[in-house]
Amino acid sequence: MTNLTLTTDRLTLRPITLQDAPAIFSYRSDAVINRYQGWIPEDLADVNSFIENRVSPEFDVPDTWFQFVIILKENNEVIGDLGIHFHAENNREVELGITLSVGHQQKGFAVEALRQIIQFLNSDCAKQKITASIDPRNTASIRLFERLGFCLKAHIRNSAFINNEWVDDLIYELPIAP
Repeated sequence: MTNLTLTTDRLTLRPITLQDAPAIFSYRSDAVINRYQGWIPEDLADVNSFIENRVSPEFDVPDTWFQFVIILKENNEVIGDLGIHFHAENNREVELGITLSVGHQQKGFAVEALRQIIQFLNSDCAKQKITASIDPRNTASIRLFERLGFCLKAHIRNSAFINNEWVDDLIYELPIAP
C-alpha cells in the first residue's frame, strides 16, 4: 500500500489495510445504517475480499478506487472510511464516498475528513472535478456534501440495482476553479 497519510486536528487518514477489517466490519455490516451503501459485508471474509480485490494498492490509478480509513487521533480508533474513485476517462476527475460509524456521525468528522481530502486532491493532485454519487433518500449525505459546497448536477432515475431494488442517483459536483 501507498504510504500516503493525511492529518487534521482530530483525524488521521491513511490507506486501508487488512488489519482494519474487523473495525470496518463492525460499522459497515449494519444493513439499516448503511441502507444507501452499495456494499454491506456479510462477514469478515467479505471485508478482507473487498480490501484485497476491489481497492487499489496504489493512489491515482485510472478506473480504480483508493480507500482511506478515518482514524480518531485521541484513541487510534478506526471510525470510518473514505473512498476515491479515479475515473478512467478523465485523469482530472474523481468521485468521493464516505462511511462513518454511527457513533461518530453528527460530530463534524465527515466534514473534517472530506475537507482534507478535497484540499489534497485539488492542491497536490491537480484534480479539476470532484463528484459524489448519492441516493436521493440519503438526506444526511446530501446535507453533508452541500455543506462542503457541492452542487446538484444530475438526477439519474433507476441508475443502479442495489440491495435488491432499483435506485435513483444524484450526482453532486464541487465547482473548482481551473
